[in-house]
Amino acid sequence: MSEIITTDVLVIGAGLAGERAAISASAEGNEVIILSLVPPRRSHSCAAQGGMQAALGNCAKGEGDSEELHWLDTVKGSDWGCDQEVARIFADTAPVAMREMAHHGVPWTRVKGGPAEYFIKGEKVTIEEPHEKEGLIMHRDFGGVSRWRTCYTADGTGHTILYTMDNMVMQLGITVHDRMEAISLIHEGGKCYGAVVRCLRTGALKAYLAKATVIATGGFGRIYKYSTNAIINQGTGQSISLDTGLVPLGNMEAVQFHPTGIVPTDILVTEGCRGDGGFLLDIDEYRFMPDYEPDKQELASRDVVSRRMTEHIHKGKGVPSPDGEHLWLDLRHLGENHLRTKLREVYDICMYFLGVNPIKELVPVRPTQHYSMGGIRVNKDGHAYSLNGLWSVGESSCWDLHGMNRLGGNSLAETVVAGMFCGQLMGEWANKQSLELNSGLATEAIAEQQLRIEKLINGCAGEVNENVNNLLNEAQETLQEKVGIFRKGDELEEAVVRLRELYKRSLNLKLSSSSKGANPEMALALRLPGMIKLGLCVAKGAFLRTESRGGHSREDYPERNDRDWLKRSLARWPVGAEEPEISYEPVGLLESPPGQRGYGGAENIPMEESVSEYNDQVKDKWIKEGWQDTANPLGSGLKEMVEYASTKES
Repeated sequence: MSEIITTDVLVIGAGLAGERAAISASAEGNEVIILSLVPPRRSHSCAAQGGMQAALGNCAKGEGDSEELHWLDTVKGSDWGCDQEVARIFADTAPVAMREMAHHGVPWTRVKGGPAEYFIKGEKVTIEEPHEKEGLIMHRDFGGVSRWRTCYTADGTGHTILYTMDNMVMQLGITVHDRMEAISLIHEGGKCYGAVVRCLRTGALKAYLAKATVIATGGFGRIYKYSTNAIINQGTGQSISLDTGLVPLGNMEAVQFHPTGIVPTDILVTEGCRGDGGFLLDIDEYRFMPDYEPDKQELASRDVVSRRMTEHIHKGKGVPSPDGEHLWLDLRHLGENHLRTKLREVYDICMYFLGVNPIKELVPVRPTQHYSMGGIRVNKDGHAYSLNGLWSVGESSCWDLHGMNRLGGNSLAETVVAGMFCGQLMGEWANKQSLELNSGLATEAIAEQQLRIEKLINGCAGEVNENVNNLLNEAQETLQEKVGIFRKGDELEEAVVRLRELYKRSLNLKLSSSSKGANPEMALALRLPGMIKLGLCVAKGAFLRTESRGGHSREDYPERNDRDWLKRSLARWPVGAEEPEISYEPVGLLESPPGQRGYGGAENIPMEESVSEYNDQVKDKWIKEGWQDTANPLGSGLKEMVEYASTKES
């Protein structure tokens, strides 16, 4: 008899977004169970260094900041690809979330009144910090922003916030089942009932049934060969959603490469290094970014800095090494005290993973896959398209706060803002539902996954049995080489063809081991077909998007095309299909019309209608196509969105 566990809310993923959503759902009176691949405090959220964006305006360089400016920076940073109402919700809620976390014990770095020394645009300056703001949350500079607004705890922000959040989970008595992995969603008739879960210790399969199922599994960076993501970031949440054949993934072609992954390990060193005054140097130890971006310099947005670094390497200015060409990050002028306090984690990473002392030596860096703007498409409440009862928050979702490029500090803030905002709405929704204990459906779903496992152990009769590690390497290399920072149509087409072939081969895997319990090969084999499917969604979406916008940069289509491409891609994978189907929806109603970002220097093809005309067309499309509820793209926000837009227009 299969084991079936019931709860009101099932949260899959115990990073910041998952734990914050669980706290909100619990506060609404729901019983909550959190599942995690690892003990929660080892979640990848713990690796985040630099900080969280929130318009508090506490320090001298943050003076005059506001939610309005944060919203506008977010829209510009997205290259006008985000949902502008979601960006508004985020910017308005972030200050509340930061102060709440201070209340719960996050040890934010604080303002110290009086003279303070900073490096700004390469120059050492002294600024008088306001005495009346002494003790309030301090900010540092990050790329693409008009004010200093990144709240931080030295360079261990993710670490301190995750530990604080996990303390709250324990204090509230929320149940956590770690070393458990959801391998499929249980659904029928357009409704999600829960998930089939595999114990990573024993291999046992269980069914978890819930009123609401929340996916918060983070990103999928490990589909690339070189990534700053943890090994566990293999896109399990996105994959099992795609496997339903119903739930679309939004903007999968939008992949962010962080400028400063260290070489050769590709571990991230924070944008705070450049925000605090670090320089990028070439083989001649020449500071090149002011030549490309005179105003923002090293602090243009990440997509721009990564492209400029790559351009500079292509000009022959990279530093050769056995692990490929790189550039230098120079932190020496910041001084030992700064590096051992405000950038202490960066100091330790350089010392222990590279054997480089950043106080005295240059740090080798290169742009490295870092973040996925794409994910499970949800409405503004966090409810997934097309599957009632499925929700998603954090990097696993496409809320869509980030559009085609996210600003540094916005994603870490999104984890707690979306967890708080969407988690509360989800908790209220769950309170109105009744738990349906469909044991027959759960038993069938477990049996289907058990057959998958037996097939992996025994192989496929009459077929060529494939090795899981070989296929993973081929898929990662294809994405790394063909779907990188700069993209071309012919290479993207080759990637689609290659990944399609690899996906077919991944259906004929055979393990070299037979253990069903603590078996990393088994875990990878269960994930691999889904990882390749995600890669195909990225590659096909990138091939079809014939423009350059944010992190998606086409050498053969260098202009941002607002006339034809002011829309979001949706990738669905019909059951039994060999590749995804790509469709499109509007980015949403516009308050801020597309314009120049103030950095990047790209040419734009302008939209042909006015903002008012565009919004009218979008509203007409929503109404005519009946986009309502969670079964269709706008979700439950149609009425509110139309009213919101009408208010703004008046």
